[in-house]
Amino acid sequence: MSASTEQGNRPFIVACIPAYNEESTIASVILETEKHVSKVIVVNDGSTDHTAEIAKRIGALVISHERNMGYGAALVTGFKKALELGADIVITLDADGQHDPSYIPELLRPIIEGEADIVIGSRFLANSKVPKYREIGIKAITKLLNITTELKVTDAQSGFRAYSRRALERILPKLTERGMSLSLQILDVIVKNKLRVVEIPAVIKYDVDKPSTKNPLTHGLELVIMLIKNITERKPLLYLGAPGAISLGIGVLFGVHLLWKFNLTGKFSLLNALMVIGASLIGLLLVTTALILYTIRRVVHKCRSPAQVPDTRTTP
Repeated sequence: MSASTEQGNRPFIVACIPAYNEESTIASVILETEKHVSKVIVVNDGSTDHTAEIAKRIGALVISHERNMGYGAALVTGFKKALELGADIVITLDADGQHDPSYIPELLRPIIEGEADIVIGSRFLANSKVPKYREIGIKAITKLLNITTELKVTDAQSGFRAYSRRALERILPKLTERGMSLSLQILDVIVKNKLRVVEIPAVIKYDVDKPSTKNPLTHGLELVIMLIKNITERKPLLYLGAPGAISLGIGVLFGVHLLWKFNLTGKFSLLNALMVIGASLIGLLLVTTALILYTIRRVVHKCRSPAQVPDTRTTP
């Protein structure tokens, strides 16, 4: 039973704030967020400063990881606790002050009015002054996600979001990522569950005291790897089998040419032989992997059919 059933028609709104060494900003973020939500959860992800103590003194519910487990792991911990508390809607925002809590009512509105299951605060629909290198990277990742999932979002990496209880109950059991790539995995799972996504403009500030220190190249590589993994798992025959068959075909053609040339001239090219072996091995590996993944997907699909997890349509 959701908390709103005990409080009339007013939804019980919980904010989840992952935090790692954010003692300089956590207080102001909590105080501003509390104006728009029923409860604030701070997931202290192994901080070594006073983040947890400050959050507790202000009145937030603090859940601490003994060590730093990553942004995704912190979000999953917060989601689980929010559902346990009976949240109808869950807001996620950063602890460093980049997300402006005054946009929370705008994030809530599409869910409250029954227009969406998930709402994303997009920096690109607002007048956010995004560093150029970040803008290029975020837009590239977003474009790739849109192509592979048929989504139509402008900011796939925004962590400023709102989730209905129904959406979280569906996606939470399927979340496996523990780093920043969780934000993309959530969108991938949303598509698979046919949930409704709406974006609203939300300014994201980059002139904060302690901006992200994560290497943008490492972060980008992590996201690309996650997308490739999801793509190949969804359509293994297309994205692994087809390239594998092409590679195998190239190996066969080079092999035929190698034998023809040897028969004609008596000369054997070691370089060409290595190319034949390499292309053939890569092709066999890709084709075999594609067939295995395809078989696993078929088995899993049959095990889940015809019934899925019961649809608990708790409003909103």
